[in-house]
Amino acid sequence: MLAGPDTWRTPPIPVGRHARRAPRRWGIRRKRSAASLQLAVCALGSRDGAVMEAARDIGTFVVWDYVVFAAMLLISAIIGIYYAFAGGGQQTSKDFLMGGRSMTAVPVALSLTASFMSAVTVLGTPSEVYRFGAIYTIFAFTYFFVVVISAEVFLPVFYKLGITSTYEYLELRFNKAVRLCGTILFIVQTILYTGIVIYAPALALNQVTGFDLWGAVVATGVVCTFYCTMGGLKAVIWTDVFQVGIMVAGFACVLIRASVVQGGMSTILNDSYSGGRLNFWNFDPNPLQRHTFWTIIIGGTFTWTGIYGVNQSQVQRYISCKSRFQAKMSLYINLVGLWAILICSVFCGLALYSRYQDCDPWTSEKVSAPDQLMPYLVLDILRDYPGLPGLFVACAYSGTLSTVSSSINALAAVTVEDLVKPRFRSLSERSLSWISQGTSVLYGALCIGMAALASLMGALLQAALSIFGMVGGPLLGLFSLGILIPFANSVGALVGLMAGFAISLWVGIGAQLYPPLPERTLPLSLETYGCNSTYNVTKLVATTEMPFSTSAFQMHDVVRTPLMDNWYSLSYLYFSTLGTLITVFVGTIISLMTGGRKQNLDSRFLLTKEDFLSNFNIFKKNKHVLNYKSHPMGDGGTDNPAFNHIELNFTDQSGKINGTRL
Repeated sequence: MLAGPDTWRTPPIPVGRHARRAPRRWGIRRKRSAASLQLAVCALGSRDGAVMEAARDIGTFVVWDYVVFAAMLLISAIIGIYYAFAGGGQQTSKDFLMGGRSMTAVPVALSLTASFMSAVTVLGTPSEVYRFGAIYTIFAFTYFFVVVISAEVFLPVFYKLGITSTYEYLELRFNKAVRLCGTILFIVQTILYTGIVIYAPALALNQVTGFDLWGAVVATGVVCTFYCTMGGLKAVIWTDVFQVGIMVAGFACVLIRASVVQGGMSTILNDSYSGGRLNFWNFDPNPLQRHTFWTIIIGGTFTWTGIYGVNQSQVQRYISCKSRFQAKMSLYINLVGLWAILICSVFCGLALYSRYQDCDPWTSEKVSAPDQLMPYLVLDILRDYPGLPGLFVACAYSGTLSTVSSSINALAAVTVEDLVKPRFRSLSERSLSWISQGTSVLYGALCIGMAALASLMGALLQAALSIFGMVGGPLLGLFSLGILIPFANSVGALVGLMAGFAISLWVGIGAQLYPPLPERTLPLSLETYGCNSTYNVTKLVATTEMPFSTSAFQMHDVVRTPLMDNWYSLSYLYFSTLGTLITVFVGTIISLMTGGRKQNLDSRFLLTKEDFLSNFNIFKKNKHVLNYKSHPMGDGGTDNPAFNHIELNFTDQSGKINGTRL
């Protein structure tokens, strides 16, 4: 039960284990007497003793935990095997990559939720809330704007063209060079991101079970690659449905047990209020502040629209639906899933703070990284319940499996549609299906290799969103140019893309090398005065001065310059905004300078008022169901009229193409 506003304003008088602490102001460290400090110093023990005592404080994995974890892996693999043979197996590349375009809204919606609510969310978001407060909850508004923009701006254009790869659109709208640039950027971005989400649960496993870190990395990649290669998109979507259930169950068991241990949800909220964690509203317009209302709403909308609106991993799912109405519904149902996972992860972060408000495991070196805090909490509060720690690790692992399999399937789709089909048009559908499976194996191996890079990138949540910002922003700008600006041409698109990518890469790499100062990131105080081992008290002074970035590439002992304190201190959420706006602005100017107004353009490549008005015609199914029999099935690239060897017919001089009928 949530505590009311009055309860938040007047925290209860501390009793029991809380008696050692008094309410304090937001983010301001409690002053302790010289006597208590002297007592703490006198009680210092050996470091080895402290570590062994910390190890005894939490539980360990038992047989039932391994059983639960193994069952999740086994069920995921069985789903892949089932769809490898169900209905005759993956006979064509369309079956493998698009599920035969026969999916319905609910499983696709759950798959969309699972794909990017990965282990980065399961481990990173609670840690984020623990260290920086619940302002992260503002992303709930961001998700709403992102889903509406994706469903009403990008989906109508992609769906009516009947494309498999979003980058096919770039050739239809611009030319092959633009398409190739977009494809390469997507492949690089996705492999980097997937490396991070493979590394995240391996980190959790290493922390809570003692599994070899890189053994877990390889195991993740192998399992994902197996069922993705065997069953194609249908296997990916239905394993996502199963795995999102595991994710919710894992969060639920942690929240329920934490609420019981801490004395109710009202206690958790009161502790969070006293510690300054309920900092929902910060309207500072300064773009250098890491998280404010404006950076999350504006920067977050651009970042996540780059994921949901134009990223192949997501678009491939909703255009696999059997009708455009089902595709839009999948996005709106997915919004509910996003909100549910966000609320769960934020409350887990608040529970983390309530539990460790006077003995921070990170500062006291009981864990080596903030992203290990959730596994630490799980083994702390669930140690008497065999199987539940395994359920949480399965939760984190499920997030990774869903995301990695989605990425591998999308990479295979982009490779086959954008790199193979245009150059080898004589390949049969069966051959293309085998090539799709082969590329899935190849990209699985590449993603495992890139996980090594993730181990050097520091905090996982920011690293993941930074990659999407640096690469996804310019790509979002490129698609926005094509869909929203009629006079944009190929020259403007290419120059705009390069300009946007160069600028966002500059600021992104600079921020990794020279991270913002603490006054920009606004970390909240972390205490260790309540730890059993008073060795940790010596760390008290440094807790709020720790920089957010823990990148291995970070430059130390460097004199700060205005460039570092301003340009490189830009909020990481604005990387995408910057890349998008520069791409659109430069692309527009160059297009006007190079005769963009003189080009003849098919209106199907643009967002039109008919696309919006068709929302009110949901009962006229013949206007929303694609007819794929309009193209011969013998040629490569038959889903896309741009690669059809049959000459397209023009009904009039306006250039309306009959290649794809709606």
